[in-house]
Amino acid sequence: MKTKKEDTMHYCFIINAEPSKAGNADRIQADINNLEQTIDYQIYRTTNEKSATEFVSKYCAAHREQETCFVACGGDGTINEVATGMVRAENKHLAVLAYGSGNDFIKYYEGKNFHSVSDLVNGTPHKIDILKVNDDRYSINVCNFGFDSVVASTANRLSRKGWSNPYRWGIVKAIFCGRFNRIQVKADGEELNPGKRMLLCTLGNNNHVGGEFLCSPRAKNDDGLIEVGYCKTATLVKFLGLLKLYTAGTHLDDPKASRKFIYRQSKSIDIHSDKQIELCLDGEMLPGTDFHVEIIPHAISFIIPA
Repeated sequence: MKTKKEDTMHYCFIINAEPSKAGNADRIQADINNLEQTIDYQIYRTTNEKSATEFVSKYCAAHREQETCFVACGGDGTINEVATGMVRAENKHLAVLAYGSGNDFIKYYEGKNFHSVSDLVNGTPHKIDILKVNDDRYSINVCNFGFDSVVASTANRLSRKGWSNPYRWGIVKAIFCGRFNRIQVKADGEELNPGKRMLLCTLGNNNHVGGEFLCSPRAKNDDGLIEVGYCKTATLVKFLGLLKLYTAGTHLDDPKASRKFIYRQSKSIDIHSDKQIELCLDGEMLPGTDFHVEIIPHAISFIIPA
């Protein structure tokens, strides 16, 4: 469809087809109609989990030469699905309309408007990195495990049941059963805290997780490096003290907190657990015992809103 000066980019607006999200298509259409320029566009409604990844991957293969912007209209899960389908694709861009319930990814771009089609269309492409997990999974924001993944897994389960504040309830559960994890972590071959238990570990491409935690305050999503934040096991009293600093993003600079955190900038991470654990990839859970995470520099062209 084309609707006034013409933009040569083709836009694919990808929205969740759930009935509760049906209004998003109307919002997009109204914003497009108000644009000063003409754009070539389509609206794709997802049919099930991972259908966005399948659609984007097939579209990239079938339209290799066409300059296309895939617009993830949703939260971090939708952004992850769209990004996964277009890693390293030529002439393809990722953009975001933040219509979801969780949008940690866009907090990296403080002050930018992710609710405007006009700002999106007039935005600037910039190459950013992405984390590759094992052979076929990706994380464009943050990959985390240990305490964090117990929180996320519980929150996802409670959210599907309609609970309010599911992430806070996830924290409550993790306080009792997610603070003592025997997980081996190697950063570029260096084992962190060998033989000891750990509280949590975050692998940051961007810097926010869980809606409120500034887990990787030094992250830059275009430097080809993973921000590794490994936290040693802490007593409940010390943990509660750390949580405030972790939320504010001052945990790497505060003298007391920094003794509990091991900080690295790495290109690859190897994770092993004798028992099955879950990695949280932009809010989505991946179970297993062994994981290899590496950074793929400049794998995604991301449109930063005007």
